[in-house]
Amino acid sequence: MLSFRAMKMAQRNLPLAWVAAVWLLQVAMAERPRWSLKGKPQVFMDLTPFEMKMVHKFLMDRKELELQPSEIPTLAKNSVYLMEMLLPRKKDVLDFLDRGKRSPVREARVVIFFGAQEHPNVTEFAVGPLPLPIYMREIAPLPEHHPSWASRPISKAEYRLIHQTLKKATEPLDEFFIDITNYSLKDCDQNCLTFTYVAPQGIKPGQRSSWFILQRYMAGHFLKPTGLQILLDHGSTDAQDWRVERVWYNGKLYNSPEELAQKYENGEVAAVVIVEPLAKDTEQPRLSPINVAEQHLPPYNIENNTVYYRDWVFSFRLQPSSGMQILNVHFQGVRIAYEVSVQEAVAQLGGHLPAGIQPKYMDVGWGPDRVTHQLVQGVDCPDTATFLEVIHHYDTDEPVSYPQALCLFEIPAGIPITRHFDSDLNSESSTRMKGRRLVLRTTSTVHHYDYTWDFIFYPDGAMETQMKASGLVQSAFYQPEEMNYFSQPRTHRFSNIHTHLVHYRIDLDVAGIKNSFQSLQIVGKNITKGLRHLVTRDTIKQTNYSRGHQAAFLFGKPLPNYLLFSNLHRSHHGHRNSYDLQIYSKVHRVELPGWQKKPGLSWARYPLAVTKYRDSERCSSSIYNQYNPWNPPVAFKNFIRNNTNIEDKDLVAWVTVGFHNIADSKVNLTTSENSAGFLLRPFDFFHGS
Repeated sequence: MLSFRAMKMAQRNLPLAWVAAVWLLQVAMAERPRWSLKGKPQVFMDLTPFEMKMVHKFLMDRKELELQPSEIPTLAKNSVYLMEMLLPRKKDVLDFLDRGKRSPVREARVVIFFGAQEHPNVTEFAVGPLPLPIYMREIAPLPEHHPSWASRPISKAEYRLIHQTLKKATEPLDEFFIDITNYSLKDCDQNCLTFTYVAPQGIKPGQRSSWFILQRYMAGHFLKPTGLQILLDHGSTDAQDWRVERVWYNGKLYNSPEELAQKYENGEVAAVVIVEPLAKDTEQPRLSPINVAEQHLPPYNIENNTVYYRDWVFSFRLQPSSGMQILNVHFQGVRIAYEVSVQEAVAQLGGHLPAGIQPKYMDVGWGPDRVTHQLVQGVDCPDTATFLEVIHHYDTDEPVSYPQALCLFEIPAGIPITRHFDSDLNSESSTRMKGRRLVLRTTSTVHHYDYTWDFIFYPDGAMETQMKASGLVQSAFYQPEEMNYFSQPRTHRFSNIHTHLVHYRIDLDVAGIKNSFQSLQIVGKNITKGLRHLVTRDTIKQTNYSRGHQAAFLFGKPLPNYLLFSNLHRSHHGHRNSYDLQIYSKVHRVELPGWQKKPGLSWARYPLAVTKYRDSERCSSSIYNQYNPWNPPVAFKNFIRNNTNIEDKDLVAWVTVGFHNIADSKVNLTTSENSAGFLLRPFDFFHGS
């Protein structure tokens, strides 16, 4: 899977035997840790294409399931929607990795849409053992949190039916569309209309009614609103029963397309003709290549999905139902984290219009084929980076390859990791530590904005995550009421103010699974010096947290200066092995009480919450939460309600970071202004103590 540019250049002029010799020499020279997991990280591997095909065949052969291909354009069918590796219980994995016990059974998690039944439902199964499955068992959720049929994500088949329905429903508006935009949904060749739908669907559980924003289909169509928005009820499994509930145009609501068309013909509609020049942009965007000097031999190795880099060893997977997971993280042979992963990313848009009030895009609800894209060599990642393929089985009947979905590279940190200069050049106190870091990167695209996800590893044992957002603003049609919610990049369209929030899960195992959480706060203390002099000195206030409620920090109050996770055992210095969590976020208050109180988004209340590990609390969101945030299968608030003892326990930190975006005259958002993340750094961490 590795691609070494320097090696390839040398190979052009060398005989085959010499090529083999050069390759063996390079592998031998590559830095590796002084220890190895001896193939055991395979327990974290994603499903292979062969396993996916075997699972799909096994399910299709089960006659009682009555499965049909997912591509059939109907919702009244039973079909496989999602297939991914089901991570075994943590205890079983650690018994295998650390205690030499038997490897856990390898299973697949499968989501099936049962739309052909009298009472349609969504059910999840564990299928195994892999690679040749012989059984399936239902993954039973909590009774009150079973995913409902209305909470399922929108499949490709449903998208096609929605497009057909909107096309037919808006036939009375064909003349209207041509007059105001010169674009159409009917029999169009180049000047076609498209739509962007708004989530969640409806305003209460069980509803599946979506607002659709009509736009002109061209490069950057999010910037080309027509001013028309349509509310479609698509809750029935029979698309013939779907109907348009409302139509909004230029500040007014209409009961149907027919009503708008009739009033337009009667001259009762204040139509806005879009007359701006819309030259077709066929040129590719200008991309500036990233030229980062890297050694001829990258100082890392990849074996399947495990990376060996200097003193670091970790596994990774791009989970189709949530995002990037870093697993089994070791530094200098000591595990510091079992998992560091993305849980959810939310974009909350402000606005006064129907499709501006409702948007709360929860990105986990989107399929990877709509968010996973190929990274460009020399642009998204340095020329010398190693590019990795990802295979998903999501809303499809065959494994789908996403080439160059990940990249791995080492770059200069820009500053030495440690630096001290002494005027005595012969002194041992004059030290330098070369500043280099390893970056694992992927991207995701949802609607009009792009996320770049970086996981960064430093030679001093620090690990960092960075989320950066860029892309196009989402425009709405101008209305005077929108001035409180929008900035105005163009004459008749406005750009939404929006807030991005990302939730991470950090399963910290600092030198063992028994950790405690404490904070250090720098506070001023008044000290009397003599009879008349009062001075203030900085002191440290230490707080130990023994219960989950104590360690749930709400937005609106600053976090303590140091957030420490410490192992039960003490070092030879008398200190506990600790890692410090530093959170970098531009969101310090979340003034969104309406949607924030919904159980499906309850994690957004807390910049940090620390809980005891539970197998039932592996994720804070799900693919169903976007479509039913009122009663979702996963409600993070329940994790806090447990209020369990967290002293010397297996701890999980849940971190929320984000930023606000107020679009100015630019229509492009840049990564330089939109970033957030956190840093895990050693704090009294002694290897081998």
